[in-house]
Amino acid sequence: MHLLSVSSLYKQQGSFALKDISFQQLPFQKIAIAGETGSGKSTLLKIIAGLVQPDGGQVLFEGKRVTGPLEQLVPGHPGIAYLSQHYELRNNYRMEELLEYANKLPEEKAQALYRLCRIDHLLKRKNDQLSGGEKQRIALAKLLTQTPRLLLLDEPFSNLDPIHKNILKRVLEDIGKEWQITCLLTSHDPLDTLSWADEIIAMKDGQIVQQAPAEEIYRNPLNDYIAGLFGSYNRFDKTDVVLFPSLSALPMNGKPLYLRPEQFRIVTAADADAVKGAIQQISFWGSYYEIQVLIGHKQVVVKTMQPPDPQQEWLYLSL
Repeated sequence: MHLLSVSSLYKQQGSFALKDISFQQLPFQKIAIAGETGSGKSTLLKIIAGLVQPDGGQVLFEGKRVTGPLEQLVPGHPGIAYLSQHYELRNNYRMEELLEYANKLPEEKAQALYRLCRIDHLLKRKNDQLSGGEKQRIALAKLLTQTPRLLLLDEPFSNLDPIHKNILKRVLEDIGKEWQITCLLTSHDPLDTLSWADEIIAMKDGQIVQQAPAEEIYRNPLNDYIAGLFGSYNRFDKTDVVLFPSLSALPMNGKPLYLRPEQFRIVTAADADAVKGAIQQISFWGSYYEIQVLIGHKQVVVKTMQPPDPQQEWLYLSL
């Protein structure tokens, strides 16, 4: 049985509209909603949480319809927790006081939750003594003391430095495994979605453009927009495939091919499939190098762990 079922959602907000949004989520399935700013991710999440009233369609949680703020006095659903991008905490309180007021858990289990959220050392502090990432984890723990079954996170990794981002990622993994809570989040960063999600829903202009497992949506994007959401890519149209002999046998059906930079191999001239290209630019990205290579009329982006010799002007590629 689906934990969450979203059917034909429609919401008009000025000139923007969510249009015919439908998908399902199984218990403990991790789904990420990706898309550019203004694609409708946050509005969709708030409708699922029961905080925004849809104009059409419905949201079912555990088989029961989630009602909106026009249908109930207190918005939201008791089984669904929603963490916004702002996660405001009341001032002039110690964190342990804020958590105590919200807590519905036995003391021992609450303390285990605080350790899991990596906040047990922060409980004596006040707002002005916390970083943004620490405040966010306090707000997350506060929600989890209400024992939700579905956790909605709106751009949880935005504005976090790499250290606090990695801590939060570990916390979310532990929440899913140890507390058996299903998570649904939004993000525009491919590094945050691809490494976490079982399935990704890509949105544009209020509509779902593609929905697929993380690896599938990365390897086989539907169009340029989807390809660009998840990192660098090379588009090969029918006139481009002649540049690489190994591509000519692939059925294109009138559609372009999308190849990621790491799909190319740097080889020697003796390789049977070797294609010669002129090096245009080399960029260092920490764990890899990105090389711009000109092959005939086509600029190709290649990713490699080892850079070519600085004096080298040409290299050979294969697929």
